Amino acid sequence: MSLTKPNQELHRDLKEVAAVLKWSGVDLFTASKRLLDAGDEIGAAELMKIAVSYQTIEDKLVSYADEVKVGRIKRNAE
Repeated sequence: MSLTKPNQELHRDLKEVAAVLKWSGVDLFTASKRLLDAGDEIGAAELMKIAVSYQTIEDKLVSYADEVKVGRIKRNAE
């Protein structure tokens, strides 16, 4: 199925935001490991909680992008 330009943009934007969240989560995970190594278990646990929530949101955004791609979600013209 061919996507309209607005739907192509929506698909691309959702995938881009998901990728940013993914790499932000990786950075948070790395920072949490450093905190853990430094003995800050509470700070490390808080960062891990945020990193896991980013992963959940990332999965949702990728799912939405897939729905745009197959035409289940569409952007209407203004």
